[in-house]
Formats: sequence, C-alpha cells, structure tokens
Amino acid sequence: MKRLHWVLVTLLPLTSHVSRLTAQEGSWKTEGYGYYLEFRSDSLFFHEVTAVSCIPSYKAVKVDPPAGARAAYRMAQGNAIFLLIPTDGGRMRLHRNGAASDMIMAPTTRPAMCDRPTTDTPESNFDVFATTWAEQYGFFDLKKADWKAIVAANRPRITSASPAESLFAVISSMIEPLHDAHTFIGAGQVGRFGGLRRTTNMLERADAPKAYALTETFLSQPVHKFCNGQLEFSMLGQDIGYLRLRSFSGYHPEGYDAGLIALEAALDTIFTGADTWKGMVIDVRINGGGADPYGLAIASRLATQPYLAYTKEARLDPVDPSQWTPGQDSRVLPSTRPGFRGNVALLTGVLSISAAETFTQALMHRAPKVTRVGENTQGVFSDVLVRSLPNGWRFGLPNERFVTDGKTWDGPGIPPDVEVPVFAKADLDAGKDVALAKAIEIVSRKP
Repeated sequence: MKRLHWVLVTLLPLTSHVSRLTAQEGSWKTEGYGYYLEFRSDSLFFHEVTAVSCIPSYKAVKVDPPAGARAAYRMAQGNAIFLLIPTDGGRMRLHRNGAASDMIMAPTTRPAMCDRPTTDTPESNFDVFATTWAEQYGFFDLKKADWKAIVAANRPRITSASPAESLFAVISSMIEPLHDAHTFIGAGQVGRFGGLRRTTNMLERADAPKAYALTETFLSQPVHKFCNGQLEFSMLGQDIGYLRLRSFSGYHPEGYDAGLIALEAALDTIFTGADTWKGMVIDVRINGGGADPYGLAIASRLATQPYLAYTKEARLDPVDPSQWTPGQDSRVLPSTRPGFRGNVALLTGVLSISAAETFTQALMHRAPKVTRVGENTQGVFSDVLVRSLPNGWRFGLPNERFVTDGKTWDGPGIPPDVEVPVFAKADLDAGKDVALAKAIEIVSRKP
C-alpha cells in the first residue's frame, strides 16, 4: 500500500496571488481527490471535503526549508515530501515524493461546508463514508457494483442508536464484495477490514517463508541483501542474475529520498559486471508495493531506449465517474549507470500488488521484451486515498488509474505471457518452484 510520510512544500511565484501566498494565508482546492487546503503564515491545513462533510485532515507546521525551497512544513503523521510547483492558468502542482503524478490545485474560496463541524453520529459517519465512495471511487462499473443501490439497502440499518460494531460491520460489508486490495477501514479497537482478490491456489501468509526458502534452493551463491532487506540478489548458475524485490517501500529508515539513494547504490553493485550474464530473472511474486518511482529507477537500468511507462489519471468529477483528470506521463529513461540490457524474465502472481504492478507495467515497452511468467498480478494500481470519518476512523480507496496503450488492468491484474502456477500448495509440498524453473528456461534459450 502506498503511504504518506512527511511534508515539504515549495512555494514559487506564479501570480500575485501566489506571491502573497508565500507570506499570507491562501485557499486552494485540488482537481479530483476532494482536498481543500489552507496555507497560513506558519502552518498548512488539509481538509477532506465531500457534498456532506468537511473534515480536518493533515496539519503541518512551518520549519526551516532546505536549500532551494521557499517554505517547508512538517507533519507529525510521517515524512512524505510535497513540492508545490507553478503551472498554467494560475494553478499549481502539489507533488508528493514517492508518487508517480501530481495533484493539480487552483485558488478557491473557503467551502461553506468547512464553516461548521461535521457531526459525529452513526448516521453522519455512514453518510460521509458512502458519499466519499460515491465521489472518489473509480471502478464501480468495472466491479459491476451499483453503489446507489448498495447505499440505499444499507442506510436503513444505521440509526442514532447503532453501536460502533454495527456501523463497522455494515460499511465493511458494503465494500468487501469489491475484493479491492486498495480498500481498508481502520476502526481502532472495533476492528480492521482490508480488501483482497483471492485465487484458488493463493499462497497463504504463513507459507511465505517456505516459498522464499524453496526459491533459494535454485541459487548458486548466498543471497545478498540491500535496501533494508527489501532487495535481494544472487545468481542462478554462473550467468543468470536473480533479483528478488520484496517490496518497493521501507528502503531506508529516513524515508523516500534516502531510500532512493540506497536503491541506486544497490543497483550499481548488482549490475557491475552484468554484461557477462546470459539473462536475468526478476521476482515480484510476493511484493506488497510501495513507491512507484522506485520501480521506474530499476526499469531505467534495464532500458535500451526511452519509452512511456504509463499515464496516470485521477477521478475528476464527484458526480460522473467516467470523467478523469488529464493524464500525467511517467517515462523510462535509460540510465548511464550500470545496468543489464539482455534477456529478462519477470515472475508475477496474485501477490504482486500495487507498485509491483506498476513496475510490471513499466517493463512492457522495454526492448528486448521482458517475458512475464507466472500468474496475473493482483489488479490494484492507484495510490490509496486515505480519508477520515467524524468518529476518527480512517478508511482508504483507490481513485486513480494507470494507463498504457489506452488500457488499464485494474481488477483482473496484468496477465503473464507464460502462465504457470505460482507457489501452489501441491508444488510447495513437493519442493517445486515451477515458475522460476520456467523463467530460467526462457532466459537460457533466448539469443
């Protein structure tokens, strides 16, 4: 799951309004996402706005800015970095480090909804939840879900006397059938819900160590760990490199930027001397995601020419789910640092989630072609839009899509070129990793 950590905001002159914003308060709204932001002389406030609510979200306090920044704000909630960059028509881009696109903002007036607190009652909590989904979720048609009918069927189940447990059970039941791994509800002591698309032979969490150990029986040397243990490298025989990516997050305890530095250094070490390899296998079969740009950085070490990885869009209109923001491109540019330009097989499966899937997408136009081996990925690509209820519960949903060649893979996931079972229980019990064996065969026989 993709997360926010701490905030850095760079304010650059664009119009006289923006110039005043560097020293005075200003009001802005995002295109899509449902955020209203207030910049004040010493602080920054995010508000989550729907047709029925305005809930204060993140608060950040001004701190000393780093070199090149006009202002910096730090949140207690974490360490994500935001850059505020001028663009056309008096708008600005709100860029979060670790994201593959920006939120576009325009000057606004304070919404009337924000002049009064959103009430904390069972009915109000239900309505905020239901309205947020109606305005932000982008995949009701894909999931064949009639959200209006779902809300109408469940709203009468909530009354002013409904206990928290009942509210949690009702709203969880509304979204569980979507089987969307980018959905969750965090209700404190009451409970937690997380969506997922399951398959018949899906690896269970308890069996993951067994799967890791099985794969390592193929290796000809010990595993070398990088990036806080999230990258692992070894060799398959004498001339096939093996890179296992456990996630695209947690690369460094100091956050995204330090993690990117660690990643680039790790790739320098891994790919030095790679021109002698016959091929390479990259494994994202058990990968819960993280920062999409990390995947682009790895793809750049494999690229032989520039190409478009994907275009990212966000749901734009709170009423019409068919309207999306203009796309923002992410490109793969060949790196001048050590890399591998030969034959590559990519191992994927249903536990290839989120940034593991955008990484898979980012390799589609690589030449020579990367052969995908295994099973469909999970089918979730968006950053998770995290929102609040008046009672303090948090929930998340996807409101973005990643497009390549006019196509998205939300729902069913990206299919393999060569379909073979991934860590099926019978194979685990028999000590077989048939997907890895097939990948080795493929990169060995390609010229």
